[in-house]
Amino acid sequence: MHRRRLLALLPAAALAARAMPASARPAFAATGAAPEAWPDRSVRLIVPVAAGGSQDIVARLLARALSEPLGQSVLVDNHPGAGSNLGYELAARSRPDGYTLLAGSDSLSINRALFPRLSFDPLRDFAPVLRAVKVPQILVVKADSPARSLEDLVELGRRAPLAIGTPGNGSLAHLTGALVQEATDLRWTHVPYRGGALAINDLMSGALQGVLINIGAVTDHVRAGRLRGLFVTSGARSVALPDVPTLAEAGLPGIEAVGWHGLVAPAGTDPAIVERVNREARAAMAKPELRERLLALGVEPQDEGPEALAEVLRADAERWGAVIRRIGARPD
Repeated sequence: MHRRRLLALLPAAALAARAMPASARPAFAATGAAPEAWPDRSVRLIVPVAAGGSQDIVARLLARALSEPLGQSVLVDNHPGAGSNLGYELAARSRPDGYTLLAGSDSLSINRALFPRLSFDPLRDFAPVLRAVKVPQILVVKADSPARSLEDLVELGRRAPLAIGTPGNGSLAHLTGALVQEATDLRWTHVPYRGGALAINDLMSGALQGVLINIGAVTDHVRAGRLRGLFVTSGARSVALPDVPTLAEAGLPGIEAVGWHGLVAPAGTDPAIVERVNREARAAMAKPELRERLLALGVEPQDEGPEALAEVLRADAERWGAVIRRIGARPD
């Protein structure tokens, strides 16, 4: 179903309630266990994407890792749809009592500009908890492609525009590709998909000449030799794919575009609860077993406080909002 149609189905009363500032919500919304007694029952972790992708996998790893130190189950609740906005909306209007967390990502800030009539504001309606991992983007081609570098890809594009797939209009990959296109002579036709799996299938079949996507979606394909990575968009090479150069090494310095997966809570959640979730998650990610599992996915574990995610949300909203307006990106 079309994203705009899905958004239109959200309850009107809930949308109106979310229009008021967090400070104006009824006092009963914050009721729950006192911070020192929290949690005294299971915690729901809303995941705004379908099961199986890197965001979902990271969320499940965090849920499992948090359950033991919290002494209560952290239950994953997938609510995909409307570019993640169905899950975001559900979390934004949940009681800020510590029993609802949200598996957020870079799309929180991007959607703020991409969807002009959202009923929530990621800078206002969520309490940042943790940027758990950074998620580099990667441009991949088939292993038998004549393009072995960004320079080769630009040269191929001069002969005929290339069809480059991404996981969707307004996705971080789409916006990153626009920056690369602006900085080079690369001629390409953007082919948006509803998720990355179909784009990878079409690349394998030869319908596309490349795919720009988060690194976790193609790590196994690159390791197996089915795909070749031309560059990653992080400032340093990926631990998961150390042979793939950075954009700067590929000849295009000055562009770094890294997504993230992490945790936020409804605005008004007690700071003591936010701090505890942050502390327990960081402790879990410092353990070799979880850290190695995350690195194997191609994501990069972070050791940061809630204030770091607050700054990421603010900076990403400004940066990607400007790109969206400049290129006229519209949601699928």
